[in-house]
Amino acid sequence: MRLKTFYAKTMTEAMQMVRQTLGEDAIIVATREENGGRSVRVTAAVDRMDDGPAFEVGPQNAMSAKSGRGVPENYLQYDAEEDAEDAINELLTDTMLRHGMPSDISDAILSTATMVGLPDANSSLKAALEHSFTFAPLPMKTRKALMMIGAPGAGKTLATAKLAARAAMSDLKAAVITTDTVRAGGVEQLEAFTKLLQIPLQKARNQKELRAQLELARNADLILIDTGGCNPFDVDDMRAQATLLDAGTIEPVLVMAAGGDAEESAEIARCFAVLGVQRLFPTRLDIARRLGGLFSAAGRSGIAFSDASNTPMVAGGLVTLSAQSLATMLLPQANRSTTKPVSRGAAQTAPTKPKMGGAPVTPSSNTRRTG
Repeated sequence: MRLKTFYAKTMTEAMQMVRQTLGEDAIIVATREENGGRSVRVTAAVDRMDDGPAFEVGPQNAMSAKSGRGVPENYLQYDAEEDAEDAINELLTDTMLRHGMPSDISDAILSTATMVGLPDANSSLKAALEHSFTFAPLPMKTRKALMMIGAPGAGKTLATAKLAARAAMSDLKAAVITTDTVRAGGVEQLEAFTKLLQIPLQKARNQKELRAQLELARNADLILIDTGGCNPFDVDDMRAQATLLDAGTIEPVLVMAAGGDAEESAEIARCFAVLGVQRLFPTRLDIARRLGGLFSAAGRSGIAFSDASNTPMVAGGLVTLSAQSLATMLLPQANRSTTKPVSRGAAQTAPTKPKMGGAPVTPSSNTRRTG
């Protein structure tokens, strides 16, 4: 199969591009909106003319050279390539089920992986994720302040501290502001981190104070805003969050703990997308064993994967999410050198699992782990 992705302003334009490039026999594999609905992406596939049959029908009266026995009339001599494809499909299907992927997300990934036709499960999964999801790493420097928002307990404070530590270790000037002034210990927890980084923690109780703090921090390379937990299903909570976002030039970043229910995670992501969220920052990847909730949140809301937290350590433990890193998390066994990869042809060396952690530096012995 030949697989190709098309970008256009409207679905009509995208379909015309598909027909012009791949012909009338093209099969639409996946469609999705991009840039907040201002454009579309269509992935289509078409049979390659040089593809041979997956199997051949054996002769009705063929005789085995070794046994001399006749071959049954309905005997099929399967190609080894088809067996390898079946093994890849079986492994990927089992992976989707194990991670609790919703059926629509699972079907999109599996159908694309099948169309790609790459020689091993990891490569097929990586290609499918590249076509099914978007990736937008958080910038090291930006004129927009990054506001970490999310449900209570998602790990926003630790995510803020980790991003501040990354900036400090890159010799960038970071400013940190917290609006989490109501929750008991909210300010003290983040302050324990910022003191080690020698970054003054500023506090803002409302929109007016946040606007003033943003003005004072305008020369910083990176401005990070920690917030209190927001119930996405509570109108008053969401209205208060929207009010804070109007304090200046701010990009909201959704922080979400891995391991959540797929349907609930998708509903939460769709609610926060109304506030203009375009990036998803997962936390607790070190303890989550089922990632279907994250894929459901990103896939059903159109929010892009950005960076993630995979350890409770502040100085490190950040990973920039990509199709390859997510494929590694979903299929860790395919990335171990001791595991023989599923392959159609000659033996291939499986890629080694990338190191995602950092230096194990903790802020203090009594700091509570949150993400």
